[in-house]
Amino acid sequence: MTTPISPLRLLLAAALATMLTGCYVPKETASIPNDYRKRHPIALKEGERTVEVFVGNNRGGLTPVQRAEVMSFAQTWRRESTGGVIVDLPSGTPNERAAAEALREIRSILTVSGIPPKAVSVRPYATGADKLASIRLKYSKITAQVGPCGLWPEDLGPSNTPAYQDNRPYWNFGCATQRNLAAMVENPADLVQPRGEIPAYTPRRTVVLDKYRKGESTPTTFNNDDKGKLSDIGK
Repeated sequence: MTTPISPLRLLLAAALATMLTGCYVPKETASIPNDYRKRHPIALKEGERTVEVFVGNNRGGLTPVQRAEVMSFAQTWRRESTGGVIVDLPSGTPNERAAAEALREIRSILTVSGIPPKAVSVRPYATGADKLASIRLKYSKITAQVGPCGLWPEDLGPSNTPAYQDNRPYWNFGCATQRNLAAMVENPADLVQPRGEIPAYTPRRTVVLDKYRKGESTPTTFNNDDKGKLSDIGK
């Protein structure tokens, strides 16, 4: 004859099973984010912008193209820099004297472009005698970075992993899209917070309000919509 199980034992067994069920969390499923934005987040880091100015042994000035490069470098510094400008000047190279003469012109371009002279620091560097040393202009800036992409910790084919059985996206899914977005954004801070509002364009606002008071149509009318039309096929 079997001994009947008391109701107290049944109650304790049910409570223990409930506790064990609530504590069970699959480790692999919990450790891998399902959202590609969490699996491949866009991180803001401090990067560097560098422009190299190549100076020959017998040249002491800059070419027109080099002047334009230095001018563009100075303009972007005012918009995105987080610090001063560092100039790496060749030392102990055949073009050392020519580079020192070109540095004077570079300094003048930076000053005219609005960079304070105190914000420019020069430091010498040595390189091999068989290489053409360049003047390196650099400054630090905030950049958006993602990756690295192309990591395949698991196969895409059938396997016993929970990620495959649950029909979850593979690990590298969305990484290229996130990386392209980080490379295309003009101001990385826009990924974190919106920009401050600026005043409305007064001339256009005045025209629209004047048309509204007169009872005229406020949208802009373009009279040359068909100017670039090549064919009437399909009409």
